[in-house]
Amino acid sequence: MSASIFSDAFKDTRASKGTCPFNDQDDPVTMLLRFKDVRKTAHNAKDFSSAAKPGRIVVPSEVNIRDTRQIPFEVDPPEHTEYRALVEDWFKRPLDTDYEFKLTRIVEAEIDRVLQKGAIEVISELSLPIQSKALTLLLNISLSEAETWISWGTHVFRSEDSDLDADKASILYDYIDAEIDKAIAAPDDSLYSVLLNSEYQGRKMTKEEVKGVLILTFAGGRDTVINYLTNTISYLAEHPEAIEKLNNNPSLVNTAIEEFVRYFSPLTHMGRVIKEEKEISGHIAKEDTRVSLCWASANRDEAVFEKANEIVLDRKMNPHVAFGFGAHKCLGATHARQLMKVFLRVLTEKVSTIEIIDAVENIEDWGAHKRKVGFDKLTIRLNAK
Repeated sequence: MSASIFSDAFKDTRASKGTCPFNDQDDPVTMLLRFKDVRKTAHNAKDFSSAAKPGRIVVPSEVNIRDTRQIPFEVDPPEHTEYRALVEDWFKRPLDTDYEFKLTRIVEAEIDRVLQKGAIEVISELSLPIQSKALTLLLNISLSEAETWISWGTHVFRSEDSDLDADKASILYDYIDAEIDKAIAAPDDSLYSVLLNSEYQGRKMTKEEVKGVLILTFAGGRDTVINYLTNTISYLAEHPEAIEKLNNNPSLVNTAIEEFVRYFSPLTHMGRVIKEEKEISGHIAKEDTRVSLCWASANRDEAVFEKANEIVLDRKMNPHVAFGFGAHKCLGATHARQLMKVFLRVLTEKVSTIEIIDAVENIEDWGAHKRKVGFDKLTIRLNAK
């Protein structure tokens, strides 16, 4: 099968039932598969809560590997609204001209570096370095710090032996604790210091609250960005005409970004906890049980998207939910979109064709459904223009 084809794992169940059960560490989840149900539930923070025990709304649940609440991700309105207002302007900085310029220099340097090589493994040699170095801009810290994050590998909560590795997660938590302590001792203009100086409800944010924002910042945009970059390369490798089309039509890049993220949906789903019994798509959701908003399924719903299982670079109507929906839409979406735009622009300027040498798929197991989310390894050769 073509490496860039990502089949719709949920198609039949979405059409016939609309929901699907999944047993997650003895805390069952009902997956919502239809676009309208996903959006309606995501919009309804009153009945479907994110403020459960830390880690519980993540699927698979992270309750056994962390106690820190990710902020504002695991908080409901009105508190969520107040927390988000503290960081909203900071996370819009990627729109600044200087930010885009610096991001472009990072991506150019990484692509120039791998163009000097023969075959490369995309995830470890390109996607992870770009993701990590771009994150230094978002945090406003030294570019050299990215080398530490690259050394952690692709996943911060996962190892080869386990989908949830507490020991590996502790590396991130200990690192963040140490960096917060440094910022307390010597304040600077990084996100660490900005958060420590921020006031929530008339008081300074606590160290635990600051840590919660930073865990979300580090973990939330790691696997997802890496998957996006790697998966996009797989598509361009098998559709060389798209490279020229994007290079010759810069305005097409913006619609292509949204189409790639819809089709690949780097994050499969996210959970909510039921506050009181509800009926959803024929399913009776009991109080304190979980549902998941299956972004990946909603983004392939043929009732909403024409040619849902094809990449249409100039798709006009694209109300995808790959960055979430409602109050909890992705805080890092502006940074992600800017990185995607710069990456596509630089790659198509510098590269003529891409050859896939080997591809090892990353298949997620959701019980009755097996979903390709990306690659464990993708070996390619980039050919310069």
